Amino acid sequence: MRKTLLLLAPVLLLSACSWGITMDPAARNVRTAWNGDVSGCRELGKVTVSVMDHVGPVDRNNITVSDELEVLARNQAAEMHADTIKPLANPVGGSQPWGAYQCGSHLVTPGAAPAATSTAGSAKTFPIKGG
Repeated sequence: MRKTLLLLAPVLLLSACSWGITMDPAARNVRTAWNGDVSGCRELGKVTVSVMDHVGPVDRNNITVSDELEVLARNQAAEMHADTIKPLANPVGGSQPWGAYQCGSHLVTPGAAPAATSTAGSAKTFPIKGG
């Protein structure tokens, strides 16, 4: 019984890492300019957000960390009355800087999926809808 608890403890700790990170209602209207094009937008400032990228010696999933960083950046941007964020650098050590902008209708409207983009060969990628 004790061995089972000791084996399950790290799993439970890792799964608890993202429990407290939720998107604020106002942040749902904040878009992410993944292509980096914020021409025609007014820069409102910069935010740097951070989350735990490892628990003890165990590294957390990079995709989960990136998703959480985006949610936190969108939350901060909403507080600044920004409607668009843009990553300014890749995540390092669980921290990432973002630019906050007011773009109005200059970018794709929320909820509208951009056209599929072709990559080398015949593969196409589509953005994932949601949060």
